[in-house]
Amino acid sequence: MKLDRVIAVRNRKTVFRDGDKCIKVFGPSYTKADVLNEALNQARIEETGLNIPEILELTRIDGKWAIVSRYIEGKTLQRIMDEEKENKFDLMNGFVNLQMEIHAKSCPLLNRQKEAMNMQIIKCNLDATMRYDLHARLESMSGQNRICHGDFRPSNIIIDKENKPYILDWSHATQGNPSADAARTYLLFWMEGRISAADRYLEIFTKKSGITETEIRKWMPIVAAAESIRGNEKEREFLLSWVREMDNVR
Repeated sequence: MKLDRVIAVRNRKTVFRDGDKCIKVFGPSYTKADVLNEALNQARIEETGLNIPEILELTRIDGKWAIVSRYIEGKTLQRIMDEEKENKFDLMNGFVNLQMEIHAKSCPLLNRQKEAMNMQIIKCNLDATMRYDLHARLESMSGQNRICHGDFRPSNIIIDKENKPYILDWSHATQGNPSADAARTYLLFWMEGRISAADRYLEIFTKKSGITETEIRKWMPIVAAAESIRGNEKEREFLLSWVREMDNVR
């Protein structure tokens, strides 16, 4: 494999293109279990019929683990949104439709959302009382078995030349409550400084899904705490500011 064409760098992962293959190479901080779990998630999601790149192999390159998938020629939805601002409502509408297509599916072998979030809350940089309150709130939330992407953002969607969308990056996929997945997407828009897009997303999602904004906002402190164990210091501080607003969200 030729690793001379970098197409993306994020979160200690580097993605290369080699002809019709996409090679995601993981940094040394990723364990074998981390990489195997991501590959297994992607393989299981393939079986649901959702439109995602086909996984081809799991390998090691210069001592680093790598997942090889089929390369999808096209643009990210984020790039299209940036280029076609006049179509922002239609593009966001399509984005929400795609997320709801994910939520309509189930995959019983995926990790459970609540269990994953409880483990993340244990690791987050908060005092014991705050962590206890978060665990208690999480326990009170409705548990479901819908597929939740866990990192659903426009940059994780490729639109090919035939205008067909492909959903990327299933490393954080779980089975759980779509409201939590929507809360995470809303916060991701905020973290990227796309505040108007966040509000537009929330308005469209609540109308289409029938899930209330109140229900989604109840999840935001929990999701923010879970998400805070990743990213840089600035992102962590932003997310923890949402956790501190927990008493104002009932």
